[in-house]
Amino acid sequence: MENYRQYPYASAGQPMRVASTDFFTIGPYRRRRDQARVSVVQKYEILGYIAAGTYGKVYKARGKTKELGNGLYAIKKFKTDSKDNEVTHYTGISQSAIREMSLCKELEHKNISRLIEIILERKCIYMVFEFAEHDLLQIIHYHSQPDHKQIPEQTLKSAMYQILEGLSFLHQNWVLHRDLKPANIMVTNDGVVKIGDLGLARKFSNPLQSLYSGDKVVVTIWYRAPELLLGARHYTPAIDLWAVGCILAELLSLRPLFKGEETKMDNKKQVPFQENQVIKILEILGTPTLDKWPSLNSYPEYPHLSKISTFPSNLKAWYQSNGGSNKNCLRLLASLLEYDPAKRIDALESLDHKWFQEAPKPVDNIFANSPFKYPQRKIQKDDNDILGGTSQTYYNGKRAFGAYEDPRKRR
Repeated sequence: MENYRQYPYASAGQPMRVASTDFFTIGPYRRRRDQARVSVVQKYEILGYIAAGTYGKVYKARGKTKELGNGLYAIKKFKTDSKDNEVTHYTGISQSAIREMSLCKELEHKNISRLIEIILERKCIYMVFEFAEHDLLQIIHYHSQPDHKQIPEQTLKSAMYQILEGLSFLHQNWVLHRDLKPANIMVTNDGVVKIGDLGLARKFSNPLQSLYSGDKVVVTIWYRAPELLLGARHYTPAIDLWAVGCILAELLSLRPLFKGEETKMDNKKQVPFQENQVIKILEILGTPTLDKWPSLNSYPEYPHLSKISTFPSNLKAWYQSNGGSNKNCLRLLASLLEYDPAKRIDALESLDHKWFQEAPKPVDNIFANSPFKYPQRKIQKDDNDILGGTSQTYYNGKRAFGAYEDPRKRR
């Protein structure tokens, strides 16, 4: 006979009879929850593996349910501490993942990658985004290899305009991206630009501590603004506009503008002076002066900068040597690459620049009127087991282990 207990909060003054085995254990709840949960591989057909980074992996997938339709999706799986794809030590959710999830759930704009859903399964986090067939880095590679093919002006202008529209939306909602680069700018088959990868993004309204104390190093070094290289403890949305200037230059020349060599950190407390990267900037923009950048000598790394030989400005010569002839385009580039962050043009102001107002004007589809047909994103079909070698799926509400064999184990 089951052991029943008197429960003091029953209705109508009568004691409630509750089976202690069901009420005082969480097992039955977990079983019901697991039976109701739909696995990621039940909702999505994994077509292949796209890319990997410090965060984890990204997979290309197709919807399998009525709600998702037959559309394509990108599934970002965050890394866990695992052995043979089984979680051995659960360390919680990374700061980067928390930021990206919280921001992407709130941000909705045509030029920001749209988050479809977040799935938690087997202590792994999966972020499902709309799929973009291209990114700007892929497009740059297509135009630079095997031979040099200039990006059409309307494609270039339309891409820049859409980047600035997305960035203006972020900044107006108090969000810094902090990692803008061609690889993080997605483009759909319809030619719509999407700013992606908000793992380093951060709200900057009324921070409880300085942005520097939370993240000492931000922005991939080739796109890192001079105030960051000089050790700024406080910075503004201007760092994102510098990165946009670097992207514009890269689309023009089909190679990075400031391709320096990064000095690695010896420890997490001391950030080294990036002398090589600074010199790459000085060689093109010239050495900054206190007249043009009054707060220059207040930066922690200013003593290191003052020891470097002075350089004249060569931006105009660089622009012309890379086939540039439009004066308004050069003016926008110079405004984005302004040394003093207080004088650097902002995203909203950039959208009204004369370059965008003259023909050919930017359009919604950056591929419109382009003679080029860009190849589809490459995927690896031999690594599409998103759950791992001991993955589990669900059959009639029951978990089945080992349903998806890891193809790497067959090699």
